[in-house]
Amino acid sequence: MGCFSIKCGLLAGSVFGAVIAILGGILIPVGDMIIERTVKKEAVIEPGTTAYDNWASSEIAVYRQFWLFDVKNPQQVVQEGAFPEVQEKGPYTYKTRYLPKANVTFNPNNTASFVLPMGAIFEPSMSVGPEEDTVTTLNLAVAVRFVFWIFFQGAYSFTNSSLFQHRTVKELLWGYNDPILKDTIGLFSPYNGTSDGPYNIFTGKDDISKVSIIDRWRGETKLSFWNDTYCDMINGTDGSSFAPFVDKDVPLYFFSSDICRSVSASYEATMNLKGIEVYRYSLLPSTLASPVDNPDNKCFCRNYETTKNCTLAGALDISSCSDGRPVFISLPHFLQGSEYLREVVLGLHPDEEHHKTFLDVEPITGFTLNFAKRIQANMMYGPAKDITVLNKVKDYTLLPLAWLNETATLDDKTADMFKRELISRIDMLEIVQQVLLIAGVIIFFVCLIAFFCVRRKSKTNLG
Repeated sequence: MGCFSIKCGLLAGSVFGAVIAILGGILIPVGDMIIERTVKKEAVIEPGTTAYDNWASSEIAVYRQFWLFDVKNPQQVVQEGAFPEVQEKGPYTYKTRYLPKANVTFNPNNTASFVLPMGAIFEPSMSVGPEEDTVTTLNLAVAVRFVFWIFFQGAYSFTNSSLFQHRTVKELLWGYNDPILKDTIGLFSPYNGTSDGPYNIFTGKDDISKVSIIDRWRGETKLSFWNDTYCDMINGTDGSSFAPFVDKDVPLYFFSSDICRSVSASYEATMNLKGIEVYRYSLLPSTLASPVDNPDNKCFCRNYETTKNCTLAGALDISSCSDGRPVFISLPHFLQGSEYLREVVLGLHPDEEHHKTFLDVEPITGFTLNFAKRIQANMMYGPAKDITVLNKVKDYTLLPLAWLNETATLDDKTADMFKRELISRIDMLEIVQQVLLIAGVIIFFVCLIAFFCVRRKSKTNLG
């Protein structure tokens, strides 16, 4: 009778173990469903969700670090036609986008409208010197007039001003009153007190796969800068977030008003950011490749003469969207650009680690937790027989003026909250699943083996 009770107990233990293991197995898909449903709910951009709190907040500081290119041989360039030699000077750091989104409106078609107020506050403690530091740089007025001269071949009046000038960091970046153009001119002027947008984005309420995707920018569903259906497309989000459950095999698309176009970023590596697993995405070399290597970029080529019949890679002419200023955008030090660009300007040293643009995206929520947007502003000058200061210039030269590194990363407090509210709960659920599954299997097999051992012993004793 005692032996029978032991057998029953062992059988019951096996059944119990099997039930526990099955429960652990069931919890895997059920737990995944719970996580997916919760994340999708919290990823919708509407008041009360985690996504909305992150989207509307201005607590995460965004900084712009600037490195300005100081021309070391201006006289030799003008008098002898020498290649300009530059040395970067910086960083000069500004806190930007510290203001929350303005004019936020939720629309009936599950979109939200807003504008991004822009401002820049100088941060001396994060800079190599004051804003009053001076650099020798290209005379912006001459560069502007040179471009007009290219198109109108001297029909535009030109004053033989110096090709180079001395300007403070503040003047070059944010503007100064130019005596030639009789207007305020600067690389990023006007900036303070202006805004980007308005934007119209999908909230994801009806379709979470569309969350944060830009529906309209400045009231339009497409751009008007490139006169081409492909190049004028507005694709993806603004880069601050993407749809949840990111697939690293699928590129991420985002639109940047700084470069007046949409771009894509591809998965590069899985990183650890303050204890949070993130996917790092970076721009591919094809983004600024010449049309020879990437035919899709043909519509971004605007001038055959200055781009050597559209064979140059690495620079984007954005004059059509920068109030007529002849600005070319590239990666810092012409990273991923044609070798020619670095042959006619001495002192450039491109480096992938310091000069590439990347996004660190948390794959479950789709939130961008860390990013570095790095772009360089350049202007062109070249040979012009009717212009004294350009008499000795031998070829078109794209001269770097400054490059910026716009960065933001989640702080320790936000990282701890993120780990506590999401990562730790997912980890705990996975631990419970594994414990139940493993414990159930162990109990099942131990009891089953013990049952057969007791059964064999019973038969032996009876025999």
